[in-house]
Amino acid sequence: MLTFAVVPRRLIAGAMLSLCVALPASADEFATKPEAEAMVKKTITFMKANGKDKTYSEINRKDGPFTDRDLYMVAYGFDGVVRAHGANPKMLNKNLMELKDIDGKAFVKERVEMAKKNPSFWQEYKFTNPVSGKIEPKAMYCQPTEDVIVCGGVYLR
Repeated sequence: MLTFAVVPRRLIAGAMLSLCVALPASADEFATKPEAEAMVKKTITFMKANGKDKTYSEINRKDGPFTDRDLYMVAYGFDGVVRAHGANPKMLNKNLMELKDIDGKAFVKERVEMAKKNPSFWQEYKFTNPVSGKIEPKAMYCQPTEDVIVCGGVYLR
């Protein structure tokens, strides 16, 4: 037999569970701009200590140290060729210099030009979020080092 004290607890627990399911995703499920900047710096530090080949290999691992939620690293040559890509291995070794987003922005070409002039920078464009599968506004933080541009971005909400 249920007592009066047990019933309210069950009702409250059920109501709280319903609220949890109905609430939108929390902010910590998505990467932030400071996290993107920190990940780019971490990647460059790793590259300087371990070389490009090992770094590219680690970037390409979706379960590796350079992927966190919707944040992943990408490395480009100044020729627009993808050296490493944390979300899409089909992009490896492809020249994306002329790739445009849905608004017609040649974002890789712009990124390479910005990398020639800036020690680090943020760039906005639209891109497919690997988590949601939808095209979303994105801000990419990039830092050139030697002959490579290392980038990591966040999807804007």
